[in-house]
Amino acid sequence: MQSSASPAVPSGATRRAFGRSRRARQMMIAYLFILPGTFLFVVWTLYPLLDAFRMSFYEWNLIKPSTFIGLDNYRRALHDDVFWRSVRNTLFYVVVTVPGQMILGLAIALLLDSPLRGRTLYRTIYYIPVVTSWVVVSLIFTFLFNSQAGFVNWVLKDGLGVIDQNIRWLRDPLMARIVIAILGVWKGVGWTMVIFLAGLQSIPQSLYEAATVDGAGTWRRLRDITLPLIRNTALFILVILTIGAFQVFISVFIMTADDPLNRNDVVLTYMYSNAFEFLDLGYGAAIAYMLAALVFLLSVVQIRVLKRKVEY
Repeated sequence: MQSSASPAVPSGATRRAFGRSRRARQMMIAYLFILPGTFLFVVWTLYPLLDAFRMSFYEWNLIKPSTFIGLDNYRRALHDDVFWRSVRNTLFYVVVTVPGQMILGLAIALLLDSPLRGRTLYRTIYYIPVVTSWVVVSLIFTFLFNSQAGFVNWVLKDGLGVIDQNIRWLRDPLMARIVIAILGVWKGVGWTMVIFLAGLQSIPQSLYEAATVDGAGTWRRLRDITLPLIRNTALFILVILTIGAFQVFISVFIMTADDPLNRNDVVLTYMYSNAFEFLDLGYGAAIAYMLAALVFLLSVVQIRVLKRKVEY
């Protein structure tokens, strides 16, 4: 009788070894794909951040050897009146622009989430300022609010006759901060609108239908359904807008460039002037890291205090 040879069946150890080898090859391919991006991140982001942090502990000089001074740059900032004025100006911008963008963005999102002809066109119009260059819109607002021949002064004085003399929009520190804040709200409200729209469209319509059957009006549906269910969306917007508002730079730099006293400096413009105009790079790096620490702490507090689980 002839016996036929049965095919060899791989053992469990062999199959496990083959599986590990296959996973290792897949991981190697994945690492090869992410390696270029990781390299660019390390060279152009991580290394400059770490080097700037090291620089903040030095009296940095581009000509002669730098001197290690420890925490002196940070102590200097804490006793610098101009630095604290820039902090106050930055906080003014944050306090005005963040709630302004959130309130207007939510209001526009609620309007565009309802049945409305031409909704796509309106969404595009509101979003155009978001993708427009900060330099361009800052120059446009500088022209509009020019103290002598600006369009706003012409409308108020010659067109409507509500003022007798031109308003010094960008010369007066308070008026300049208000104009810069108006620009910030106008430019960012479209982004806020888009994020709120995404949050509104994620709410099941069945909740509104049930509330309508129970006799809930528009305001009650907004208070009891819409606002609670977009809480996490609003928290995300709040954190992102706060971080962005603390980074205000281009509009202030362009619109208040001719102010010799720098009364409207924000933290980043003050950091820029110290680092790149006066070449006090160590002090500029210390200011940048103090701002980063402040923004990080505020973001953590906002998330810890306001974050809640959404339940349908």
